[in-house]
Amino acid sequence: MALLVYILALSAVALYAPDTLWHPAATEFILVIGVVGVWRYGWGGIHFLRALLYRHAVFPDWRRRADRLAVRFAEAETPTSDPEISPAPQLFVVVTSYRIPAETTVAVYRSLIEEAERWPGKVTIVASLVEPADERLLKLLFRRLRPADRVRLVLQRLPARGKRDALAAGLRAVARRMPRPDDVVVVMDGDTLLAPHTFARCVPFFDLFPRVGGLTTDEDALVQRAPVYAQWHALRFAQRHLLYSSLGLSRRLLAMTGRMSMFRASVAIHPEFIGIIQQDYIDHWRLGRIRFLTGEDKSTWLWLLERGFDMLYVPDVRVFTIEQPPARSFLVGSTQLMLRWFGNMLRGSGRAIELGPRRIGLFLWWCLIDQRLSMWTPLVGPLAAVMIALSVSPSFLWTYLLWVMLTRLLLVLGLLSVRPRVGGLWPLLLYYNQVYGALVKIFVLFRLDRQRWTRQNITLPAPHLADRWRRLSSTFAHGLALAGLATAVAFATGLLAWPQHLTLSIPS
Repeated sequence: MALLVYILALSAVALYAPDTLWHPAATEFILVIGVVGVWRYGWGGIHFLRALLYRHAVFPDWRRRADRLAVRFAEAETPTSDPEISPAPQLFVVVTSYRIPAETTVAVYRSLIEEAERWPGKVTIVASLVEPADERLLKLLFRRLRPADRVRLVLQRLPARGKRDALAAGLRAVARRMPRPDDVVVVMDGDTLLAPHTFARCVPFFDLFPRVGGLTTDEDALVQRAPVYAQWHALRFAQRHLLYSSLGLSRRLLAMTGRMSMFRASVAIHPEFIGIIQQDYIDHWRLGRIRFLTGEDKSTWLWLLERGFDMLYVPDVRVFTIEQPPARSFLVGSTQLMLRWFGNMLRGSGRAIELGPRRIGLFLWWCLIDQRLSMWTPLVGPLAAVMIALSVSPSFLWTYLLWVMLTRLLLVLGLLSVRPRVGGLWPLLLYYNQVYGALVKIFVLFRLDRQRWTRQNITLPAPHLADRWRRLSSTFAHGLALAGLATAVAFATGLLAWPQHLTLSIPS
């Protein structure tokens, strides 16, 4: 119904457009947003076609081969199996939890234990916990479910120092159990639900492709009593599914998603891999050394990139995250999440760009460059519309409204290629993500040292004077960049013009 109302509103905007829509000055406006639009939508079209090719032409063959391997793993564990058949890899599942509601913890671990019993080999679950109540809850749940002896639970209580420390401790617990190099380590959050047969449909890819260091899957969100948040997360994950399907064609991704990823054991227990998870940083020319508080998925991703490992995206397996909105207000909550996500992206991508296209592949390298450029392009349209409205006629805002409503509807309809249905608020939320998200990205770009965990409320302390200087320099650089963008758009739209005659007088 909401989508129908949107289409009716779009029709009304088109039918009642003022005559100035065809004003000669409109060509300047159309040229400005058209050039940017051709670039942005052309690049999006490339991702769209690559995603279709990957999911419908390339991956189906991989799936058939992986399923045959899964059958062989199951057969290898039967008493009458052929001894020459390779046994099923042992799985180690590291789960990090902090202040997650008890009902969510029960649902997550129930799905995990049930999935562990479906896997024919041994499974060790390492739970990194902070709260004593969570430890008691998991012991009780494990006793009640009574899993098979090959499913083991390891509990470790840790101080609340953040996810990086908890994940590193969990991986060291795995390393002490001396897994075989081709065993598999699953890393997941304590609010992630596994779908049935997730292990059987993912683990065989490590045997199928020896150069694969890690893989991740499709995601979707479960949000209760927050319909706007629910549609916002659904839109984000649909866009992610399309983008990662495109990147899957290159066997390179943009992150090893922290919600649920799998790694080859030889990778996951490597001391340097664990070390970069626990302690990672960048040196910034203005902000100094920035130690990473969040973004461990970017650290693991960079480690794989530097060593030339392949990364796989499994598009036909989906995990579900139980989302808890960080604030009742959608604007406040979405801003908090964007600040964390975009900060992780910007802090992590610079080092990958420095590796160059030869090491990480030309397509992924350009995707990372495009991430940096795409934080500026969504602002060109609204700036151009406002400037032409000031210089020619306010009715040009109507032209921009029509352009926005039409293009965002088409973009959302394109997501029907990855989801069976789209939400009625998706066109509006898409524009919100593009324009407001661009403002947040630019804000973060000049403040890479500001980090905070949404749930744990942990920040990195800084000396008072040094922090004050960084804030002042960040504000100055931020304002200067926005002024430069506005000036460039003003010249492009004709609001500002270069002087036609410049005379230079030289005193005798």
